Amino acid sequence: MLIRNFMRVFFNLLYHPFAFAYDLVAAVVSLGHWKDWGAEIIPFINGTRVLELGHGPGHLQRALLDLQFDSVALDESAAMSRLAKRRLGGGRQLARGLAQRLPFASASFDSIVATFPTEYIFDPQTLFEVGRCLKRGGRLAVMPVAYPKSRILRRLYQITGEIPSASRTSVIEKIKQPFVESGFETEIKIIEVKSATLLIVVAQK
Repeated sequence: MLIRNFMRVFFNLLYHPFAFAYDLVAAVVSLGHWKDWGAEIIPFINGTRVLELGHGPGHLQRALLDLQFDSVALDESAAMSRLAKRRLGGGRQLARGLAQRLPFASASFDSIVATFPTEYIFDPQTLFEVGRCLKRGGRLAVMPVAYPKSRILRRLYQITGEIPSASRTSVIEKIKQPFVESGFETEIKIIEVKSATLLIVVAQK
């Protein structure tokens, strides 16, 4: 519990006053694979109108725009918004706000995506807002966790609580539960890449 609380404080600092160091830390703790892991969610996007929750420094948003998606993104961190604006060459498609109170009209998006979000993604209010903003038949795709194939990284992630120590089967069931309870048809996709095993939640409205 002490380590988990410390990590919450650490990531809060990294996401706000020390956001300038986010890319460096992410690269170090993933052995340079962080951006590649996040990009694995792109094939699970349906349609062209996309909202990204928790855009961070803007890597996925940059990729979506380069692929000609009609994409916008939201984050609550002013520091991350500044980083993303520089990466995107402007910030017209960026919004500040909370996932629990999305500042978008109902039925606005074909897909909503989030990569490595914090606990907010499991909040029933977040999932209510996601359901409201998705078009009929719309899709929520979330990458909540990566299991590195490096033994050293995997052990480090377990110690810091970044991946659960429970069996993968029980983790999958626990991850699915909030989405199912919020009325989504939900399945977990397991994606094997060279450096990690990635879990992706695919939740259909």
